[in-house]
Amino acid sequence: MLDLLLHNGAVRTFDEAGWAQAVGITSGVITYVGTDSDAPAARRRIDLSGRLLTPGVIDSHNHLLLGFDPDAVSLEGAHSLEEVRNRIADHASERPDLDWVCAENAVYSVVEGRRPNAGDLRGLTDRPVFITTYDQHSVWLNDAALRVLGIDRGTSIPWGRPEVGADGRPTGWVTDFYTSAMTSAGLRGLQRDIPMYSPDRRYRRITSSLAMAAAVGITTVVEPQVPLAELDLMYRARREGKMHSRVITALFHPVGSDAEFRRDLREAVDSAPVDDMLRLGPVKLYADDVIEPHTAAMLADYANRPGHRGAPSMPPNEFTAMLGELDRMGFQTHTHATGDLGVRMALDAIQQAQHHNRTTDRRHGIVHVECLDDADLPRFAQLGVVPAMQPRHCSPDLVAGTWMDNVGEERWDRAWRFKSLAESGARLAFSSDWQVGEMDPIVGFYSALTRAGLDGASSWTPGERLDLDTTIRAYTHGGAWAWHAEDELGVIRVGARADVVVWSSNLYALGADELLGERADLTIVNGAVVHDARKEYAGEPPVPAAAAYATKGVPSSEHSTCSH
Repeated sequence: MLDLLLHNGAVRTFDEAGWAQAVGITSGVITYVGTDSDAPAARRRIDLSGRLLTPGVIDSHNHLLLGFDPDAVSLEGAHSLEEVRNRIADHASERPDLDWVCAENAVYSVVEGRRPNAGDLRGLTDRPVFITTYDQHSVWLNDAALRVLGIDRGTSIPWGRPEVGADGRPTGWVTDFYTSAMTSAGLRGLQRDIPMYSPDRRYRRITSSLAMAAAVGITTVVEPQVPLAELDLMYRARREGKMHSRVITALFHPVGSDAEFRRDLREAVDSAPVDDMLRLGPVKLYADDVIEPHTAAMLADYANRPGHRGAPSMPPNEFTAMLGELDRMGFQTHTHATGDLGVRMALDAIQQAQHHNRTTDRRHGIVHVECLDDADLPRFAQLGVVPAMQPRHCSPDLVAGTWMDNVGEERWDRAWRFKSLAESGARLAFSSDWQVGEMDPIVGFYSALTRAGLDGASSWTPGERLDLDTTIRAYTHGGAWAWHAEDELGVIRVGARADVVVWSSNLYALGADELLGERADLTIVNGAVVHDARKEYAGEPPVPAAAAYATKGVPSSEHSTCSH
């Protein structure tokens, strides 16, 4: 007898059968896929009433560590300096207990024609202000923060590169933040100076992000950048039963790290506890930075900055040697590359590694792939490289006025080439890049289909729009393939893990403009209900997936080899 039967639905299996009506689950495994009439008896039944059931979403790039901080103010949707100032002033007034006034998710175009500076924040508070951009690659400081950190006296900081104006004084803008912040020195500096980066507040971000993931239909999360020094936070979340979705943790490899550090990575992975809910493995690299502040590596000059093409994160020969060594050590790499030169450098390095090491099927990934030259498009399929991309990133409400202007209209046809990559045979793996973009996959579905802002008022590059089926496949089966899990995740077939999501309607019957009104009704991980929006699981409270697993083998903070 089945533990649970989900019936009378539209079941997209992404298996040979393609579609079904019902799915049966027993002991955490899918044990029936077929018609309603042939379904076995079950202890519990849920009538889907025609709703869509798919494999659970595999979010292949989701920064759990960057989840919203309740003691910081969100600048999401603040597209004018006036709105930014109002929100920060209100937060400063409401929270006199905070030593620092912190904010998140600022857009680059909040000040037209230039980058924001400390002067834009004057008159709001006497306390230091620390603001991160929506992509986490830049920081905006006020005069008080410059004084407290010593930047106004020329003091360097370990977590970024302060910009200097024509007068030789720091402007309050800091670049190269995220790549520097996750180094050991950068993290120590942040934890010493910025309260938002204390271990307890970082842990709160992880747990709130994990709760959100289950609520939006995500059954596997790939945290793409965890420093060795913060692994304990992941172990703590697992030990305390906070991992309702599976977590794959990619370890951060700072630029310039040596062979000894790579041996430390190997030891960390090899000594990690074996656990279906938490595993380590991939290594996060950077080929370049980001396009908005002109720091991504481009094949030709930025359209609005003649003579400037950005630069790779390190010399190409050094990057190739580093990736080759990681490949030889058995690591799968997850490389950030946004500019077309950065993407090419990553592809070249992977090709060299495969040739010299004679390795196959590593499934190395390149993350973002925001600008892709024609010559490099077929190489993803040829090399078996995963384009790990984020549909929301191509929305005009995020990239107009910065990304679009920097790259130039003549190169817009290289932007986020979802359809071209899919048609080339590449295995797309979609993700949210939370909190750079909204975590909800529904937003990603809408963005992939429309390439429009969330208000639907504008769209661009329509030739790269996808259909819904290709999009959902990239969020499910494509993600499973990317992480060598296609036999048990990202598919609905007998013997696969019972990681599934029931959507609030049959999404295939809706127009793209109707998708944003939908949601995940029911999320099941390993057969356990972790989200139940309609309380339809026999009217009982959701059961955490973590409760289905013993915590044996998960290290305690006292015995872990990693510390803050």
